Amino acid sequence: MKKDDKWWKKSVVYQIYPRSFNDSNGDGVGDISGIIEKLDYLKLLGVDVIWLSPVYDSPNDDNGYDIRHYQEIMKELGTMEDFDQLLAELHKRDMKLVMDLVVNHTSDEHEWFVQSKQSKENPYHDYYIWREGKNGKEPNNWGSFFSGPAWDYNEATDEYYLHLFSKKQPDLNWENPKVREEVYRMMKFWLDKGVDGFRMDVINLISKEPGLPDGPQQDGQLYGDGTSYCMNGPRIHEFLQEINREVLAKYPVMTVGEMPGTTPDDAIAYTNPERHEVNMIFTFEHMDLDSAPGGKWNLKPLNLVDLKDNLTKWQTGLHNKGWNSLYWNNHDQPRIVSRFGNDQEYRVESAKMLATCLHFMQGTPYIYQGEEIGMTNVKWESLDDYRDIETINMYHERKELGYSHEEIMTSIYEKGRDNARTPMQWDDTEHAGFTNGTPWIKVNPRYNEINVKSTLEDPQSIFYYYQKLISLRKELEIITEGDFHLLMRDHPSLFAYERNWKEESLIVLCNFSGEEIVLDDSNLLSRISDYRTLIANYEQREMKKLRPYEAIVLKK
Repeated sequence: MKKDDKWWKKSVVYQIYPRSFNDSNGDGVGDISGIIEKLDYLKLLGVDVIWLSPVYDSPNDDNGYDIRHYQEIMKELGTMEDFDQLLAELHKRDMKLVMDLVVNHTSDEHEWFVQSKQSKENPYHDYYIWREGKNGKEPNNWGSFFSGPAWDYNEATDEYYLHLFSKKQPDLNWENPKVREEVYRMMKFWLDKGVDGFRMDVINLISKEPGLPDGPQQDGQLYGDGTSYCMNGPRIHEFLQEINREVLAKYPVMTVGEMPGTTPDDAIAYTNPERHEVNMIFTFEHMDLDSAPGGKWNLKPLNLVDLKDNLTKWQTGLHNKGWNSLYWNNHDQPRIVSRFGNDQEYRVESAKMLATCLHFMQGTPYIYQGEEIGMTNVKWESLDDYRDIETINMYHERKELGYSHEEIMTSIYEKGRDNARTPMQWDDTEHAGFTNGTPWIKVNPRYNEINVKSTLEDPQSIFYYYQKLISLRKELEIITEGDFHLLMRDHPSLFAYERNWKEESLIVLCNFSGEEIVLDDSNLLSRISDYRTLIANYEQREMKKLRPYEAIVLKK
């Protein structure tokens, strides 16, 4: 394969969260051997690339995103031999593997940090971000993304270290060239094994504003907001270009940067091929539209016009200038069919509709495990059933602020990350066929009804619909190359858009509501009269109306 081959533009990526995918040895935790057992299932779906959430050695404070050793495999998940076998089996099936690169922070049990905290003279001390306290308190007022202050005190050096996430996830000091050299050496270790790229965890946080000033603090909030001083910082482009020059440019790989707080203009700067940074980024904007001021736990209903405007802004902004990542779900996001769809009466229809809306846009689509069978959110009444550190920390912080248990749980039901982390539902046997032991987190009680076995037996299932969407992307250049035009912007329930490429045209119609929509736009109706139906989530098309959660793609 040529180094400049843009294979990732026509690819569809499938994210595996290893702990929850498939347990091969009965210890209740998914593992690498369990993934190998299911590769033929993924090949049947038609995906090209597997993105593997972290499998590195970790104490699991944040389920593997706190790395203790970058070049060892977590014992719960298997061995390096298992990993090598997974990579070989994927390549044998003409599929690729993208690893999670987590280099904004390490675990506090990483040898670098163990050394760093011993004394100011230790050669590893400057591998992390240390500051002296102010007036007996933290160096600044920043809050952690996982609640609480973003600083923790270390008695041995009489200093605080910065942790934007858990206190067991100290931030690396990217200003230190030795840190960067260590990271590049580690990346080459995996790429030399044959790994096909990296999903780069919160990579736009690695450059912080010098001086680390206090962030704005709203009334009623315990901490200041430091995000503007650590997202898209002053040296971020320099660092990314150095990563590319020193490592990535030497391999035919795919890179996607997870970048909260980015706009389309930022994305163009990050993904423009001439700048040599990353191939694409994950934006969060469309995933924040059902959040009220104050963050994701403050809920508000989705306004479809906001979603249309936002996705249009990204589709048109990056066309011919950069590249989009297309996603509804991942390990940090609740299940989309419960969030923007209807996970009861119209679960199948709304899951297919949401997939249609996304997969006909320009960019690389990402499918999160279980999305292709329409897995849903969970509602467990007791906090004891939850495992996510962000959720647990938020619960205790909001209790302190006077929120009731019921109020906090309502937010968790809607936005908690454990919604995505319940075990994959393979069949209707105990624990959904995920394990014959006790699962590390409870199984979604709907596994009897929603599982892979029953899905594969139903020719009209969500799985086979995704399979068709994936094959259409490979067949039709218009999906990857065409421009994008939003239609009927102000309609409160209809998401309609057009794609054009050379002599071809696609019109995508998606009903985001449980009500019937009468199509009364005479201009649109006259145009689509000679289009043929390419794919639809109802068996028969009705010319002048869309049924609840109906999706139709028309081609000329």
